[in-house]
Amino acid sequence: MPERGDHDIGTINSILDEALICHVGFVTEDGYPVVIPTIHARNGNTLYLHGSPASRMLRSLKGGAEVCVTVTIVDGLVLARSVFHHSMNYRSVVVFGRPREVNDQEEKLRALEAVTEHVAHGRWTDARRPNESELKGTTVLAVDLDEASAKMRSGPPGDDDEDYELPVWAGIVPVATTYGAPVDDPRLRRGIEPPGYATDYQR
Repeated sequence: MPERGDHDIGTINSILDEALICHVGFVTEDGYPVVIPTIHARNGNTLYLHGSPASRMLRSLKGGAEVCVTVTIVDGLVLARSVFHHSMNYRSVVVFGRPREVNDQEEKLRALEAVTEHVAHGRWTDARRPNESELKGTTVLAVDLDEASAKMRSGPPGDDDEDYELPVWAGIVPVATTYGAPVDDPRLRRGIEPPGYATDYQR
């Protein structure tokens, strides 16, 4: 359904920024297709992925493998009068590219800051920054967003004209992610209260 496609960079960025995780699809050096869920972060026109240097995904990708990164946010279940027209309201982005390994230390720190802030805005200034050993133990890859597109659906079911008179309920069941109250680490020092970005977490 090409009418659901959208190449507006603002739309693409907003979906990438809201989605907590992405799925990374690639073909391994052995020729096997793999899809891995992981955390992502966007900074400008660049999407960052990170992980252990031992990761098969990162080893394959920094070796020049092409990648397909997808994110999806489900907003509602669309229940039509006919089974055929059932659907979901959603927002998604697909990114194609060939990642490059980030070796510049300043860019690497910016990327890790972006990942941290993607998960919890404000956390980078509170938590300890990565030390030299941790930086060496982390691989960061960058994917340009030059080949990215969004796809979305919203609104009520679209039934066939003759089905609108059927005695069957039709409509939308909204879907929303909610966040609960923070739970203290059992080893948390006394007197430390959770920060506002944890007590009032939102995306």
